Amino acid sequence: MSLINKTIPQFKAQAFHNGKFIEVTDETLRGHWSVLVFMPAAFTFNCPTEVEDAAEHYDEFKKLGAEIYVVTTDTHFSHKVWHETSPAVGKAKFPLVGDPTHQLTRAFDVHIDEEGLALRGTFVINPEGVIKTVEIHDNAIARDMRETLRKLKAAQYVASHPGEVCPAKWNEGAKTIAPSLELVGKI
Repeated sequence: MSLINKTIPQFKAQAFHNGKFIEVTDETLRGHWSVLVFMPAAFTFNCPTEVEDAAEHYDEFKKLGAEIYVVTTDTHFSHKVWHETSPAVGKAKFPLVGDPTHQLTRAFDVHIDEEGLALRGTFVINPEGVIKTVEIHDNAIARDMRETLRKLKAAQYVASHPGEVCPAKWNEGAKTIAPSLELVGKI
């Protein structure tokens, strides 16, 4: 069953963020756009490249009023050490959320039971806590945060322009479509 347009579940987790341990809850994600980026585990090979990519685009996400939350199945203690020892992860200015109990990986359907790790899942969540985009794929394939940015912009656009849709390859400023009976079979 799809998680699209479902409200995020209640949760409470610990994170490492800007030199401190903080609590992140479902309420933390409300009131602004959020991007949850699930990764298998700290100290792996592809994960630091993704954290670095997110860090390089972080200012763009912030300008859109969105916060990034990287989630792994490790503890927030591991995230502190990961942040301090990995040059790529050290660039992160967003919360690194620990999920050692797997409540988040299971709730967002990215848990790998046999491994106790997460799949690479990306979720764009609106300010009301409703999931608007989902991307889940194999752990051998790292993501491109530019595509996540594009999806965030599209989700924000249609949220503020009811009755319009963003066509394939839509980018900010491009034409949208207002679905109507007259368009059926003409696109």
